[in-house]
Amino acid sequence: MPFYAYLLIIAALVIGFVLGGIVRQRADADKVNNAQMTAAKIVEDALKEGETIKKEKIVEAKDEIYNSKKEFDKEIKDRRSEIQLLEKRLIQREELLDKKSEVIEKKEESSNRRVKEIEQKEEKLEKLHQQQINELEKISKLTFEEARQILLDDVEKQISRETALLIKNKEIEAKEEAEKKAREIITYAIQRCSADHVAESTVSVVNLPSDEMKGRIIGREGRNIRTLEMLTGVDLIIDDTPEAVILSGFDPVRREIARIALERLIVDGRIHPARIEEMVKKAETEVETKIRELGEQALFETNVIKLHPDLVRMIGRLNYRTSYGQNVLRHSIEVAHLAGIMADELGANSRIARRAGILHDIGKAIDHEVEGPHVQIGVDVLKKYKESQEIIHAVEAHHNDVEPTTVEAVLIQAADAISAARPGARRETLESYTKRLEKLEKIVTSFTGVERCFAIQAGREIRIMVKPDEVDDLKMVHVAREIAKQIENDLEYPGQIKVNMIRETRAIEYAK
Repeated sequence: MPFYAYLLIIAALVIGFVLGGIVRQRADADKVNNAQMTAAKIVEDALKEGETIKKEKIVEAKDEIYNSKKEFDKEIKDRRSEIQLLEKRLIQREELLDKKSEVIEKKEESSNRRVKEIEQKEEKLEKLHQQQINELEKISKLTFEEARQILLDDVEKQISRETALLIKNKEIEAKEEAEKKAREIITYAIQRCSADHVAESTVSVVNLPSDEMKGRIIGREGRNIRTLEMLTGVDLIIDDTPEAVILSGFDPVRREIARIALERLIVDGRIHPARIEEMVKKAETEVETKIRELGEQALFETNVIKLHPDLVRMIGRLNYRTSYGQNVLRHSIEVAHLAGIMADELGANSRIARRAGILHDIGKAIDHEVEGPHVQIGVDVLKKYKESQEIIHAVEAHHNDVEPTTVEAVLIQAADAISAARPGARRETLESYTKRLEKLEKIVTSFTGVERCFAIQAGREIRIMVKPDEVDDLKMVHVAREIAKQIENDLEYPGQIKVNMIRETRAIEYAK
C-alpha cells in the first residue's frame, strides 16, 4: 500500500475522532440542558405545590382559630351564666341571713328581758323564802341547819329501814332460788351415785376349825403368839369365845396382814416361828398387791388418769382406813362421783372435781405415820408429787381450813358433807355426840336476846327462840348470821347445821 494511503487512513481516523468528540460534546450539552430544564420545571412545580400547601394550611389554621375562638366564647358564656346563678344564690342567702339575724336579735332582746324578769322574780322569791325560814325558825324555835339535820336524820332512818327490808327480801328470794337449785343438783347427784355403807371396827375375827387350834396358835410358852404379834403389830385375843380368835389393832393394814397370815397358818397346820415369819411376808406381799389393785380400781371407777404410782398406792391404803366407822376409800370414790356429777350440772370442770374428790382424804392414808391433821398431810403429799394448784386448793379447803376460791373446791365440800351425812354412813360415840350438842347450845345461848334454844334432828338444826322486845325482825337476820359464823368457827361437825330463829310477839287483853 502506498504511503499516501496510510496518511489518508490516519487523517480519516483523526477526523473521525475529532467529529466523535464534537458529537459527544453536543450530546452532553443537550443532556445538561435537558437536566437543567427538568430541574427548573421540578423547582417550579415544587414552588407551586408549596404555595398551594401553604394556602391550605393557612386556611386550616384560620378555621381552627375560628373554631377555638367559638368554643372559648361559648365556655366564657357558660361560666358567666354559672357566675350569675351563684351571685343570685349568694344574694338570696345574704337576704335570708339578714332576716335570720334580725329575728335572732329580736329573740335575744326578748330573752334578755325575760332573764331580767326572772332574776327579779328570783330575788323576790329568795326574799320570801328567807322570810318564811325566819318565820318557821321563830315558830319551831330551831335554826335552818338544825331543822335540816333533823329531816336528814329521819330520811336516813327511813332509807336504812327500806334498804334493810329490800336486802332481806332479796336474800330470801336468792336463798329460796339457790336452795331449790342446789337441792335439784344434789338430789340428781345422789340418785346417780349409790353406795353401800358398812360400819368398820378395830377388830377382826378369825374362825378356827376347833378349840384345840388355840393352843397351837399360842405355842410352847407362848412363842407362836408372841412372834405373830411382834411381826404384825397386832394383838391376838384368845379367850373363851368358841372356835374364834380376835385380832385387835388400830392399823387396818397390819390387822389384815395378821388375819391372812393366821388363816393360812391354820390351813397349813405347821405353826412355829419360822413358818409364821414366812406366812407374814407372803401376806404382806399379797396385801401390798391388793392395795395397788384397789387404788387402780378406784381410779378406774372415778375415771381419774395419770396419777403417780405412790398416790395410787396411798388411795388403795384408804380401803383399810375408817372415819367414824365409814370406809375412807368408798367415801373418797363417792365424793369423786358426787363432785363430778354436780360439776357437770353447773358447767364446772368435772375432771378437776373428780380428781380432787378421790384425793381429798389422801392424808388419812399416812396420818398414823406423819404428825399433823390429815388435810395438811394431804396437801404436803400432793405438793410433793406435783399435783396442780386447783387440786391442792380443793383438798386444803374441804374442811374450811382455807376459804374456797373455786367452784370445784366448794363442790368437794358439798360432796364430802353429802357422803358423810348419808344415813348409816358414819357413827359417833354417845359421849362425843352429847358434848357436841351441849357445845352447840352453849354457843347459841351466849348471844344477847336468845331466850331458849333446842338442838334437834341429831344436831343438824338448832331452833332458837328470841326475846321479841330485844330482837326485831330486821335484827334477826344479823343475829342468825353471827350465830352461824360462831358455830363454824368454834364447833367441829359433819355436814351442815341449820340455824332456825323464831320470834313471837303475843298481845293478851281481857274483855270485861
